[in-house]
This record gives sequence, structure tokens and C-alpha cells, in this order.
Amino acid sequence: MNIEKAIRQASKFLQQNCISSFILDSELLMSKVLQKERKYLFMNIKEEIEEKKLKYYHNLINKRATGKPIAYLIGKKDFWKYEFKVTKDVLIPRPETELIVEQVLFYCKNKSKLKVLDIGVGSGCILISILKEKKDFFGVGIDKSKKCLDVSDFNSSILDVKHRVKFFNSDIDNFSYGKYDIIISNPPYIKKLDLKYLERDVKNFEPELALDGGIDGISEIRNVVRKSSELIKKNGKLFLEIGFDQKHSVMKILKHNGFHINKVLKDLAKNDRCIVSTKIE
Repeated sequence: MNIEKAIRQASKFLQQNCISSFILDSELLMSKVLQKERKYLFMNIKEEIEEKKLKYYHNLINKRATGKPIAYLIGKKDFWKYEFKVTKDVLIPRPETELIVEQVLFYCKNKSKLKVLDIGVGSGCILISILKEKKDFFGVGIDKSKKCLDVSDFNSSILDVKHRVKFFNSDIDNFSYGKYDIIISNPPYIKKLDLKYLERDVKNFEPELALDGGIDGISEIRNVVRKSSELIKKNGKLFLEIGFDQKHSVMKILKHNGFHINKVLKDLAKNDRCIVSTKIE
């Protein structure tokens, strides 16, 4: 079977299984199997695929048909300007989370030699993207999951910031290393009872540890803000990703912990998504 026919059949199968990006996903998985860029596929559509690779391709397509995210199947995800390794142990980087990177760079455009803490570092995509843009910043990332830290450490090496970042296997309650100019966090913020209503790609495959925000959805955010108030320097900035309906609750928590609200930003879907605040007390 040639590349064109295999992709056509796979696309049809994914479409029948309610995968909206059926053509793109079929092409990305073929690129993985052949270890070639997508443009190679278009220039060599009549090339025959050897049986072993075709079997591997069908296996990947079957997994995608169950809803397994494409990022986990190809083992990587683009975020900001860079490509990050991802595994089933880390939350897949989302475009809306780039808001945090954008805002840190905006507020720190004339700053140098700042210390940045990422609480719940995951794949490292936020912290590493910032360190790539700010060549004299130093970063610390913490996570409860050792497997997440392994992924972060790998990404820091590949993207050449390993010498400017340290990772700690810790929850926020037990962390007390250093004082920071900037703290960033994309904490779990889905209500426990809402987890079952998430899209199947998310609820069946992404780590619950990175999604479950407790009964009210803000228990982890509450912990992050409380501990950040101890770890951040006066006039330091906290950048938080939040759920679409959490703005008022989180603002109240921030103010109670001595933070001034600078702004609340919306994502491309016009949902409240990121709060920027400054420690003033």
C-alpha cells in the first residue's frame, strides 16, 4: 500500500470514530511512522510502505480512534516557539497557556537576572519557554510527579536551558527553597465532579493529578496563592491560569493573601484564563 492510500483509509476510519482532525492526525502519524516531515508525504504520495511500518501505522490509528491524544502518540507538542517532549504523565500544553509566557515577557521586558518559580511544572513548557526568551533568568520548577520532572529535565536539556534551571520533586506545601521575583502556575482547576464531563481525549488519557482541582475547583489554586505569598519577593508578580468561571473567587483569594490584581486576560474563546497580580503586602 502506498502513502496516499494508507492516509486516505486512515482518515476515513478516524472520521467514522468522531475524530475532528482526521486528515491532519492521519498525516502526523504517518510522519511518525516514516520518521519524515509532513511535506515529505506530499512529495512522495505513491511511495510504497513496507509491511512492518504499515502495521505500526494501523496500530497508532486504532489508538487515535479511541480518543488517545495525538500528542501522546507522536510524543511531542508545539508550545510557544518550541517543540516539547510529552508523555502520558504530563498535561498536554495548550495554546491558551501561552498567555502566561506572553504576560511574563511583557512585564519583564526591561528586567534582567530574575528568579522564576513554576509551581506544577509538568512538561516544563511554560518555564522553559520563558528561559529561552530571557537568557539571564534563572528558573526553578516543582512538581508532585517525579515522572513529570523527568520530562521537564529532558526538555530543559534539549532546549539548552539546563544550566539555568533546577527541578524539585515536592508539593507546594512542603517547598521552601528560595525567594522569587516571578511565580507562575497552571494548577489543576477542574471541579472533581466535572472531570467525567470532559472530552474523552482528556478524561480518559490525561493525568488526573494535573486536572483535579478538588470539590470546588480552586483548592489547588488556594494552596498555590497562599504559599506564593511566602515565596515571592515584595512587588514580585504571580501569573496564574484559571478556569473560565473562577475569576471572582481567585481574585478574592489573591487579595486576602496580599496581592494586587493587575489584570485578567481572556483566551481566544473569550473566557477568563489568566490573572496577573503583584505582591504588595
